[in-house]
Amino acid sequence: MAARELEEVLKEVRRIQIVARRQVNDLLAGEYLSAFKGRGMEFDTVREYVPGDEIRSIDWNVTARSDGPYVKTFCEERELTILLAVDISASGAFGSQKISKMETAVEVAAVLMFTSLKNNDKVGLLFFADDVVKYIPPRKGRGNVLRLIREMLGAEPVKSETNIAKALEYIGRVQRRRAVVFVLSDFIGPDCSRALAVANQRHDCIAVTLEDPRELEIPSVGFLTLRDAETDEMIELDTRNPRVRALFAKAASDRQAKLKELLRKANVDRLEIRTDQAYATSLQRFFRMREQQR
Repeated sequence: MAARELEEVLKEVRRIQIVARRQVNDLLAGEYLSAFKGRGMEFDTVREYVPGDEIRSIDWNVTARSDGPYVKTFCEERELTILLAVDISASGAFGSQKISKMETAVEVAAVLMFTSLKNNDKVGLLFFADDVVKYIPPRKGRGNVLRLIREMLGAEPVKSETNIAKALEYIGRVQRRRAVVFVLSDFIGPDCSRALAVANQRHDCIAVTLEDPRELEIPSVGFLTLRDAETDEMIELDTRNPRVRALFAKAASDRQAKLKELLRKANVDRLEIRTDQAYATSLQRFFRMREQQR
């Protein structure tokens, strides 16, 4: 990377760091931990058995060395492992607002990273498109978070179809410990409900859906030439025609309904992020929803 390019990346890292920290401090403090409590239990200590204790909790090794039975006690596991699975297929480069879907994903991921840093959690990163592109195992620390942000800023869009199932299958092989897996994608691709359901049995999977308003409806602006970023397929639309706009909106609505059903079948929570709306508000709303579910 040239010196000027590196300087630009570092400048952008600093900008994102400032933005993310502000969101964490102003909006998300305390809500993150509440949203993911109950994620697991870890061994705490042993104590004497009292009537009513579960027989299954007896520590037979300690009991054998003592005058009476002892049981194991557990406490809620405090440390999380966070894994951000980020779709870098070319459709993420689309954006009709100030920033694209991918740029929005970087900022959302940075907020999640700095929130996890505040809780002393491990954070890892996986890039995928039609297959896994890169995997960085979860680690702790500020240096790790800044490295992951640099990696996201330097990621080049891959001109291929999105395959979330392959990414989840890979995570199943490399991430043995239970983790909170945020899948950041526009979810435009093959059905991945089965892979999501399987992954969600071991991990806590969350679908972070990235949307641009122009993917949901188009205004009347005359003739438009649209190109599929992943297949290079070109189509022309006369947006002055109400029927064309209605068909476009219907296709988008059908796609949304299909995604909603896919996530319902997999029992996966959805965090909706739109490029024309404040993502901090969406994050806060999502964390509160999760807290209420507990």
